[in-house]
Amino acid sequence: MFDSGVGGLSVLRHIRAQLPHEHLLYFADSGFAPYGDKPESVVAERSLAVAGFLVANGAKALVVACNTATVAAIKVLRAHYPDMPLVGVEPGLKPAAAATRNGKVGVLATKVTIAGAKFLLLRDQISAASTAQFLLQGCPGLVDQIELGDLGSAQIRTLLERYVVPLLDQGADTLVLGCTHYPFVLATLGQVIAAATSRDIVLIDTGDAVARQLARLLGAAGLLNQGNAAGAVPDLSRAAAGATGAESAAGSHVAVTAAGMGAAPTLQGYTSASATALSLAFANLLGIDAPVREVVI
Repeated sequence: MFDSGVGGLSVLRHIRAQLPHEHLLYFADSGFAPYGDKPESVVAERSLAVAGFLVANGAKALVVACNTATVAAIKVLRAHYPDMPLVGVEPGLKPAAAATRNGKVGVLATKVTIAGAKFLLLRDQISAASTAQFLLQGCPGLVDQIELGDLGSAQIRTLLERYVVPLLDQGADTLVLGCTHYPFVLATLGQVIAAATSRDIVLIDTGDAVARQLARLLGAAGLLNQGNAAGAVPDLSRAAAGATGAESAAGSHVAVTAAGMGAAPTLQGYTSASATALSLAFANLLGIDAPVREVVI
């Protein structure tokens, strides 16, 4: 799985919880971050390169743990890997439309995500089906600040106030966290909301849905690690992408070696920037110690 940086760790934690016997590769493309201020064509090209690296290192499935990369590259990745289970992430508009009480949903995301044709089509479809009104808010600079690692910084609070308070002032009672980085600042986000309104605000994060969808696709393709037979079998009957915010594709069966199926689960980190920084992110955000390598792609 890959993201422009450490944001995808918010998805990785759900995948590790639901699929504890799988071998995981995580690529933090921090040297190329942020994706959100780059043209879609550039993000698509970069996503292909990173995906190629992960496949070359043994990936049997791909998770695009980045909303921006999903918008920009999911089609080209599917075309390039038609026989591989592939899951992307997208803002949880459908669950948000179901959760809102007054029909007003705020969407926090990168500028590329909310400007993407795929996202806008999804918004229009769900608006027509539910009458929900989606208030779109790009959040320039927020990913950059989260990548720095000080999740309670004054800079992050200032940015959240700038982006969230106008949505609340417009009446939003539900907020979609449309970037995998944003769940890591929930504490500060909660403080900003509490200072701005006494209303109950629902927050939508689709990381758990992505993990469920990956489990479903691996199960359908016969690719689940055999270690799952001993316990912790994921629930493969849950709703799929359209109802959850997971964006997916699955092709024909992909061969997996016996060693890959039976060995103890591992987590390997890769980054296009600092291995030390990614190691600290693993420790600080997930509480784990994993080997990390710096690579050039």
